[in-house]
Formats: sequence, C-alpha cells, structure tokens
Amino acid sequence: MAKKNKTKKSEEEIDEEDQSKLQEDKEESPSESKEESSQDEDGKEEPSKEDESEDSELDKLTKDLERKDEEIIELKSHIQRLQADFDNFRKQGEKQKQDLIRYANEGLIVKFLDIYEDMERALENSSNEEELREGLELIYSKMKNTLEKEGVEEIPAVGEKFDPFKHEALLTVDSPDHENNEIVDELMKGYTLKDKVIKYSKVRVCKKAKKE
Repeated sequence: MAKKNKTKKSEEEIDEEDQSKLQEDKEESPSESKEESSQDEDGKEEPSKEDESEDSELDKLTKDLERKDEEIIELKSHIQRLQADFDNFRKQGEKQKQDLIRYANEGLIVKFLDIYEDMERALENSSNEEELREGLELIYSKMKNTLEKEGVEEIPAVGEKFDPFKHEALLTVDSPDHENNEIVDELMKGYTLKDKVIKYSKVRVCKKAKKE
C-alpha cells in the first residue's frame, strides 16, 4: 500500500514538472513570435527603425550635395558669361578709343574742306590778279575765323620780351632801337591752342654787346 502511494506521489510530481515546463514554453513563445514577425517571407530580417533613419539621412545628404553641385555649375556658367561680357566691353572700349584718336580732327577737317573748295573756286573763276586777290582775302578771313573759333591764337612777338616758353630765338642782333632781350623781328608766326603752345614763334632777338 505504501508503494502505491509513493508511485502516485511521483506521478503528481511529474505532472507538476510538465505544467511548469508548459508554462515556460508559453512565456517564451511571444518573444519567438516577435522574432519571427521581424522576418519577411524570405526569412530575411526587416530593417529596424534606426537603419531606416540612417538611410533617410543619407538620402537627404545626397540630395543636398546634388543641389549644391547644380548651384556650383550654374555659378560657374554665370561667371563665364560675365567674363565674356567684360571682354567684349573692354574690346569695344579700346575700339572706341582708337576711333576717337583716329577721327579726332574730323570736325576741323570738315570746316577746312569748305575753305579748300572756296580756294578752288577762286582759282577757277578769277580772270585777273585783282579778282584772285579778292578771293584769297575772303578765304584768308574765313580761315582765320575758323581757327579762332577752335581756340587757335597767334603768339605776340615783335616788341615783346623774349619768352623761351613761347619763342624760339633763331638770330640775335645788337640794335640801338631795342632793349636787351626784346624781339626785333618775327621770322615765323607761333600759335597757341587754348593756352597750349602748339607752335613756337621763330624770332630775332636784341642782344646788347657787353661794354668793356
């Protein structure tokens, strides 16, 4: 009888162990189910939220770099266009400067062309010396007025003190009728253009001899 009770007790202990094991299996099963759910149909692990965040950040950085590259290309193109415009402007400025120098006397030449034609008509239409002289006097007067309007004036010479900035002494003479360094004769006229000497007067100057 005692043996039968012992056997029954052992069976109860076995039942308790089985129940305990089943309980442990039940507790472990949710984690296993969770692990299984984290796998896709092919058995590969799906990316975690952390991996997805890193991929998103990488995509953003890649797009930012692509946008910056496009901006750099656009800026380079803009700089090249500005450089081309500047080169064209510089070349155009140089051409205008050359043209200005080349044709600086155009207005004055046009005025003298009229005088030139007047002289040509005077020579063709004058039948005697008197008519020719009258024509030349009119042309001379017209030419003189044109030069004065352009700012050209004669440099005073005879009776003036010799000025090396206006006169060029070609000859000297000891004249009792003139003071020392006084201009006696004007050999060739001199001219100024708006206060600038463009041609020196060629003159003869009085130089008194030193008394012994």
